[in-house]
Amino acid sequence: MKKIIYLFTVITLLCTVLLTGCGQSGTAQKGDGSFRIVTSFYPVYIATANITKGVDGVEVVNMTKPQTGCLHDYQLTTDDMRTLDSADAFVANGAGMEAFLDKVIKEHSGMKVIDASKGIELLKDDEGENPHVWLSITDAIRQAENIASQLAEADPKHADAYKANAVAYTDKLKALQAKLHAELDSLPHRDIVTFHEAFPYFAKEFNLNIVKVIEREPGTEPTPSELQETIEEVNKLPVKVLFTEPQYSPSAAETISRETGAKIYSLDPVVTGEADDSALDAYITTMEKNAAVLKEALK
Repeated sequence: MKKIIYLFTVITLLCTVLLTGCGQSGTAQKGDGSFRIVTSFYPVYIATANITKGVDGVEVVNMTKPQTGCLHDYQLTTDDMRTLDSADAFVANGAGMEAFLDKVIKEHSGMKVIDASKGIELLKDDEGENPHVWLSITDAIRQAENIASQLAEADPKHADAYKANAVAYTDKLKALQAKLHAELDSLPHRDIVTFHEAFPYFAKEFNLNIVKVIEREPGTEPTPSELQETIEEVNKLPVKVLFTEPQYSPSAAETISRETGAKIYSLDPVVTGEADDSALDAYITTMEKNAAVLKEALK
């Protein structure tokens, strides 16, 4: 009888362990109080790295590779799923950027999913809601605040540190915002042609007018009729300039440039970069460079 009770107890314990570890991770598995955060791609990694800066026991890992760029049509890899298996929290941009998010939630039910775009008013066009909210500094501030508050709920042990770091980081973003408005609000020309639908939030923030987009989806060449429409729009501009993005081929822009004489500049949507200490200031430095490019192009 004692042997039967002993075997039953062992089997029950094994089942408990297996069920606890299946399809989820979390602080319940960790006796050391550590907390592992995985971010979906570079913009949210930058914000999360700032919010967790110097917090003992907290690790932040960016799921996608440094050169991935926007997550349009991104498919999760086996390595991605392994990375998520050990995560306590997953920080997503939200707003529809991560089409795979439902799969992540389904297969990692014990992991806290943090929506960085919660409560942000989304811009819409014929293609639906635009997820590139971080390119508005106003919305980047909201995203940082969202990440900090939701991390504080998921990891109460470090809540005060997250909130203090968020204040320090958003203060920097507010200073950046004031600086860029001082530089861009007086530009004499405000019509721009951008590479893809990454910059409407930026344009709204700084009162720029996007008259045409070269590629609706990055990597998808415009049709001959779309190319001709863009050429006609560029020819109407008092200052003929085109803005490409460093992550994608400029071939379509080069064709338009040859037909119109427009000069090509580059605006960076802050979607690629190394997940190391340099990321802490990456958003600020890249946005400052974007402002300098616009000043040069639209003077």
